[in-house]
Amino acid sequence: MSLKCGIVGLPNVGKSTLFNSLSSARAEAANFPFCTIEPNIGIITVPDERLDILTALVKPEKTIPTVIEFVDIAGLVKGASKGEGLGNKFLANIREVDAILHVVRCFEDPNVVHVDGRVDPVKDKEIIDIELQLKDLDSIEKRIQRLQKSVKSGDPQIKKELAIVEKYLRTLEEGKNIRSIDSTELDRSVVEDLYLLTDKPVIYVANVDESSINGNEMTKKLEAIAKAENAELVIVCAALEAQIAELESVEEKAEFLQEYGLKESGLNRLIKTSYHLLDLITYFTAGPKEVRAWTIHRGWKAPQAAGVIHSDFEKGFIKAEVIKLENYLTYKTEQACKEAGKLAIEGKEYVVQDGDIMHFRFNV
Repeated sequence: MSLKCGIVGLPNVGKSTLFNSLSSARAEAANFPFCTIEPNIGIITVPDERLDILTALVKPEKTIPTVIEFVDIAGLVKGASKGEGLGNKFLANIREVDAILHVVRCFEDPNVVHVDGRVDPVKDKEIIDIELQLKDLDSIEKRIQRLQKSVKSGDPQIKKELAIVEKYLRTLEEGKNIRSIDSTELDRSVVEDLYLLTDKPVIYVANVDESSINGNEMTKKLEAIAKAENAELVIVCAALEAQIAELESVEEKAEFLQEYGLKESGLNRLIKTSYHLLDLITYFTAGPKEVRAWTIHRGWKAPQAAGVIHSDFEKGFIKAEVIKLENYLTYKTEQACKEAGKLAIEGKEYVVQDGDIMHFRFNV
C-alpha cells in the first residue's frame, strides 16, 4: 500500500507552487524519483534515514523506499460542486485519496491576486468546505432516494441504513463535515462506497511568505480551526520549497534550511504529518537483493503486514522473523543478530512495530 493525498485550495493560494516543488524533489534513496503519471498526479519517495542506514549495512543490489502519491486538484471556486470552473471533473479525482491537503493562503502580496480580492484564511477555508460538503450532499441525497424506494420492502436492515444515511444528510445540511460525526463502524460501512470528501482526514497547509515561516496572525487563526476539528496544521513557504527542490546535494539543502532556521523541509514535515494523521508506520525487509520499506497501519498483525508484499504471504502465513532496528545497528548483520539471540520468531498475533525488520515464512 502507498499513501495517496489530494491537494485542494482556491486559485492563487500557492497550491500549484507546492505541487511543482514536490515534482522537482528528489529523495536521497532515489530508486523511485518523483514521476508524473498524469499532468496533475505525481509520486515521490518517502525519505527515511532508517532505510539509508539499512542500505549501508546490508549493501543490497537495490533499495526501494515507500512512496506517496499526490493528486493536484485545479483551483476550486464557488460553485465547483455544480461544475463551475473545472469543478466536478477534478473533485471526482480525489474520491479515493487517503487524506486531503488543504492549502490556505496566509500571506499578503499585491502582485498575487486573490480570487475574492482579499486574503482571509478562515473565509477561504470555508469556501472549500462548502464545495466539498455540497458534493457529498449530492451523493447522500441520491443514496437516500434509492433507500427510500427499497425500504417499502419492510427489510429492517434497509430501514436501519436509511436512518444512518439521514444522519449524514442532517450533518451536511448543518454545514458540518462528515468527519465531525462520532460514528460507529456500522455507520462507516453504510457510506464507505460513496467515498465522501468531507469524511477524509485533513491537513491544513498554511502557505506563508519567507518572513513568516514560523507563523503569523493568519496561521494562528487557521491553527485554532485545525485544533477545533482535530485536524493537523503544517506551515510551509511554498516559494522556499521550490528553491529547496532545485538544489542538487543533501549538503546544499541542509545549508539552505540552516540559513532560515529550519530543521527540515516542509515536504518532510508534510509526509510525517500525513503518516501521523493516518496512523501509519513503516517496516522493512532486508536482504542482499534488496532493502525495502513497507507502509502499513499501526496495529496491524504480522499476517496483514505480510499481505502488503503479496496476498499469498498473508494466506499462507506461518511465522515472521523479526529483528529490531536497534539490534541490527548493534550487531550489523542478520547472522550476528541470530547468534546473539536478537532474532525473534513471531506468530499470527504479533503486532508489527514501527521500524521492525521482517522476514516471513509462508506456505504457497
